[in-house]
Amino acid sequence: MIVVVGGGFAAYVWLNHAPAEAEAKPTRTPTPVETVVPLTPAEQLIADADDPLACAVTFTGEGVPADPQLQRQDGLYQALPIPALAGRVFAGWYATAADAAAYTVAARVNGADPVVCDQQQVELFAAWKTPEQNAAEGVQVPILMYHQFTANPEGESGWLRGNYAYIGDFDAHMNHIATTGFYLPTWDELSAFIDGRLSLPARSVIITDDDADQTWFDLGAPVVAKHKLLATSFMVTAYRSDPPPSIHVLRRSHTHDMHKAGDNGDGLMVNGTADQIAADLNLSGDTLGVREVIAYPFGHYNDTAKQGVRQAGYEMARTIEPGFVTIGTDKLALPVVRIDYGMGLDALVSRIG
Repeated sequence: MIVVVGGGFAAYVWLNHAPAEAEAKPTRTPTPVETVVPLTPAEQLIADADDPLACAVTFTGEGVPADPQLQRQDGLYQALPIPALAGRVFAGWYATAADAAAYTVAARVNGADPVVCDQQQVELFAAWKTPEQNAAEGVQVPILMYHQFTANPEGESGWLRGNYAYIGDFDAHMNHIATTGFYLPTWDELSAFIDGRLSLPARSVIITDDDADQTWFDLGAPVVAKHKLLATSFMVTAYRSDPPPSIHVLRRSHTHDMHKAGDNGDGLMVNGTADQIAADLNLSGDTLGVREVIAYPFGHYNDTAKQGVRQAGYEMARTIEPGFVTIGTDKLALPVVRIDYGMGLDALVSRIG
């Protein structure tokens, strides 16, 4: 309607016109609220590592660590935990729950095994025994002690002839260990076994070499790598501190510079003070980056030597005394099974099975 005013009258004009429709607004489909799913602890560990070779290890079973552990897929397992439960003995990590229940040695996982993951994750299962079960098994662990190696079947000449293992015999030894169901404990496992905190399989063995002679690098270490067996090289670090020749070789201390005779003809380890011994072992530990176990030069030791070993932060020491490691063995006087020239496979089997 329009109103016109003028000349004393008002005219009303009606317009037959409908009001304009309000402009239609486009409809909008509501955007759903995005739900952010938090990463699992294992996924977060991998994300933080930002490394395609990272592997998050989760643990399942009674008394196991709640947090995953970071490992790398280009090496062996490092520092797997050894959990503790009152009145129980840890019996190892296994690939499946069924293997853990059956204590399947072939499926037991430790620092002698390569890290193998599926999409950067792996789950390990815990097994336990009672102290009575563990003690009743009466496990005895041999520590094999090798020195130098020779490719000559006739051996070497000279007063150290007995120290040289023929490489053909060594290969046969390692093949036997690799193919007949032996378990290779790490040193922290051996320590826990001695304490009665860890159960080890009956067929357990530790492989060691003294001195890190060149023949170890040229002949011995390649055989260890071929059979994928964990071995320990006891190195005199004043003479050499070569990198490990393979992931299967651990470097441990044979002292820094005490592989010498003192004034009385016995080794320096039984001629020095505890402080002198500790100072030398500290140099060795700093060089190798680990303090865990040493091998006494010439096998010479006494209470003062033990004190020096403890003072430098080492937990164990290996002698040359014959015998086997059992529950309760003196950790600073570990016995060995010595391997000399001429000891073939039958000789090894007669000693370790």
